[in-house]
Amino acid sequence: MNYVKSRQRVADHGEVFTPAWMVEAMLDLVKGETERIDSRFLEPACGSGNFIVQILRRKLAAVELKYGKSDFERRHYALLALMCIYGIELLEDNIEECRANMLEILAEYLHLDEPDELYRAAMHVLSQNIVHGDALKMLTRDGQPITFAEWGYLGKGKFQRRDFRFDTLTQSAAFSAEDSLFAHLGKHEIFSPAKTYAPMTVGDLAALWPGGFPKEIV
Repeated sequence: MNYVKSRQRVADHGEVFTPAWMVEAMLDLVKGETERIDSRFLEPACGSGNFIVQILRRKLAAVELKYGKSDFERRHYALLALMCIYGIELLEDNIEECRANMLEILAEYLHLDEPDELYRAAMHVLSQNIVHGDALKMLTRDGQPITFAEWGYLGKGKFQRRDFRFDTLTQSAAFSAEDSLFAHLGKHEIFSPAKTYAPMTVGDLAALWPGGFPKEIV
């Protein structure tokens, strides 16, 4: 594998891709979490998805082990696995590759094609979870605060979405410090969602997808 796309990109953006063996070794350091379906991961410079693609593979293996005998549960928990993985990337071509790579892994596992509602629901989730922006500035390409969707599975085919601003979430360590002004507060008092949605089915999520990945997340 070529670990750089061009010397210019290395000079301009410090872009170097992590080799597969190193990805696996690093993920093994948190092996239990990578194999938990609902554990959440954020890669703040996700590139084309070297890390998060492998996290998805591990999560889907856990889905198969636990829900492989029920097609209904298998499909919904596979989507939940995807929902719990997030990425931020500065370069547009990497964003497109990353989303496509993630979708390919899920589609291959569930034998999906484009007419399938779950395929289109996954495309919508990826458009929300893999953000075109700058993780250091915590802004999208258009200069808006990065917002992530927190997805939860309620059971019986229904998902709950709540939106949180990235810059608020990153303040967790400061708020919880022992001598912090906010140390006495519970997390529920510090973090409130910017928006909460009504429970949604796969069909509801699929209906939100108009076709073609958006060029940006706003």
